[in-house]
Amino acid sequence: MKTVYVAAAALINTQGLILLAQRPEGKSMAGLWEFPGGKIEPNETPEAALVRELKEELAILVSESDLEPITFASHAYQSFHLFMPLFSVKSWSGTPHPSEGQKLAWVAPHDLHSYPAPEADIPLFDVLAKRAKG
Repeated sequence: MKTVYVAAAALINTQGLILLAQRPEGKSMAGLWEFPGGKIEPNETPEAALVRELKEELAILVSESDLEPITFASHAYQSFHLFMPLFSVKSWSGTPHPSEGQKLAWVAPHDLHSYPAPEADIPLFDVLAKRAKG
């Protein structure tokens, strides 16, 4: 089974809300809510991939030094295995703007489970909710 490597960000604003993006129509898992991010290209670090993806998807600038590793997902879908490190991001330049037609939502950590999400993302919601409680 092929392994797909993806890097994802939990962007956390000053109110402690986390940004989710809805997968647009035409993409696999359309309509589900996920963390911003994307595939890690060959010879690219997860951090570099995330900086690139956040600029492409949300038109924001993030420094690699502002990425804090939190946890990861390792999930077997039917046709591939996903490995996805999740980074916390609390500092960026610009206002997140959906560059790829996706909807965005700022969500309280305890409300993340109210958003239908890809199977790999769901356990990460619990990690973020626990972190928010301290």
